[in-house]
Formats: sequence, C-alpha cells, structure tokens
Amino acid sequence: MIITLAEAKEYLRVDGDAEDNLIETLMTAAQRLCEDVSRLETAEFESAGEQAKIATLFTLGYMFEHREEADYKNLTLTLRSLLDGIRKAAF
Repeated sequence: MIITLAEAKEYLRVDGDAEDNLIETLMTAAQRLCEDVSRLETAEFESAGEQAKIATLFTLGYMFEHREEADYKNLTLTLRSLLDGIRKAAF
C-alpha cells in the first residue's frame, strides 16, 4: 500500500480504532481506483511518488466522506486531472 493506516487516519482526522476495518477497505479501493485511472501496475504506481500518494489520500477522503452518495464519475474525472503527470497514454 502506498499509504499506511496511520497516515490515512491522520488525513481523515479519525481518532480511535472503531472504523479501522472500513478505512483499510477504502484504502485498498482508493489505491486500486488510482492505479486504474493512472493505468499503472501496483509497483509502478507505488514508486510514482507524492503525486500518487496525494491522489490516493484524496480518493480515500472522498470515499470516506461520501460513502452513501458518492459521484464516482466526478471522482474519476478529478483523478484524471490529479494523475495526469504520471498517467500512461495507453494500456
């Protein structure tokens, strides 16, 4: 994983352990979505640096805050902009 649970909880401003399982699940989903949008394999994505990490944290935050009414089309368009610098042109 490009981010740790501690980094995720700090970013989300979550104290306590009650939502750890949810956060870990969302961390995995957020990274996979970012990998898909950037068209990078996991190892490539994780070595892409801060841009990849920030995009993953942004995605995690969005999924956490909007878990009941998320607009994934809008999220994906935002991620394309965030990840444009590392995004592969084709699969």
